[in-house]
Amino acid sequence: MKNAEFKIGRAWIEVNRNNLYHNVEILKKAMQPGCELMAVVKAQAYGHGAVLTASHLNKMGVRAFAVATVDEGIALRKSGICGEILILGYTEAGRASELKEYDLMQTLISFEYAEVLNNQGIAVKVHMKIDTGMHRLGIASGELAAVRKVFSMENLKVCGMFTHLCCSDSRHPEDIAFTKGQIDKFYRMTGALGDSGIILPKLHIQSSYGLLNYPDLACDYVRIGIALYGVLSSPDDDTLLKPDLRPVFSLKSRVVLIREVAAGESVGYGRSFMAGRDTRIAILPIGYGDGFPRNLSDGKGSVLINQYVVPVAGRICMDQLAVDITDTEGISVGDIATLAGAEGYDDELSVPAVADHSGSISNELLCRMGVRLPVIAR
Repeated sequence: MKNAEFKIGRAWIEVNRNNLYHNVEILKKAMQPGCELMAVVKAQAYGHGAVLTASHLNKMGVRAFAVATVDEGIALRKSGICGEILILGYTEAGRASELKEYDLMQTLISFEYAEVLNNQGIAVKVHMKIDTGMHRLGIASGELAAVRKVFSMENLKVCGMFTHLCCSDSRHPEDIAFTKGQIDKFYRMTGALGDSGIILPKLHIQSSYGLLNYPDLACDYVRIGIALYGVLSSPDDDTLLKPDLRPVFSLKSRVVLIREVAAGESVGYGRSFMAGRDTRIAILPIGYGDGFPRNLSDGKGSVLINQYVVPVAGRICMDQLAVDITDTEGISVGDIATLAGAEGYDDELSVPAVADHSGSISNELLCRMGVRLPVIAR
């Protein structure tokens, strides 16, 4: 591994294949019989590398994927990913030929959008989004006539129907009541369709928290995003189910320079770090341009080097950052630093903890990664 790491260069993301496989199996066991895992691999699989992750999932038997954009779906197909690929977001209707060419399923974000897409004259597979209270995308759950019309559109093959639960991560009584109301609206809609003689397509309601907090729902898919990668959005999230999920992601860099800074001297932009004593500083070639949050500057963030957790010194730059290693021994140029996803350091360096320290959630932190960092599997 060490030789491989040096070939990668200054910084990289590691994906733990064994933990990914473990999470798939654990989550499948939590689903109702006959339900299929739909792996959400949008935004570079939450920073894990979409093609790499989907390839491993294919090998594990996963045959349903969800992405955000048509281009994400095309990239998967061009890389040989097999199975169903659902686009969760908007696609310009003029790209209907690409939807067909790459065998992608498009979400219908409104009735009007369905009409425009149908009018392209190209046979397209679709999933119908039903708005049950989130008020983002979808046909309102009360618009039964509009939903029925979509089933009669000659160029749209409705392969699925789904909704999204906007507060399924919360265990507050009012949020539970709201979520149950969303679920009820969806089933009343699908029940009415069935009563009218329409053969229902595959149904899905749950995302990660939908499964963890409402595991008894009987659907055809569960859309698993953040939980697939072995973390929750925030470190304090409480869920009804508590499966043994294992983190898949770790963010690593290396020490490229060690500097001796005299007492009274400063480090970095704005001189925000002033050495109160003779100080040893290690420089890591990674920064906010790689997705590591700038607001972890000035000691708000930490890094693991060897067995030491050391604080960020001064402001995080676009391409590099400094850490204070004065109270350590044996750290040298070339040593590996873990910035997020360090095993055994959940309170400080797990992805949820790092995200929380930066004032965000795991989902956002992970999605920032992978733009210019290489991803390796181990």
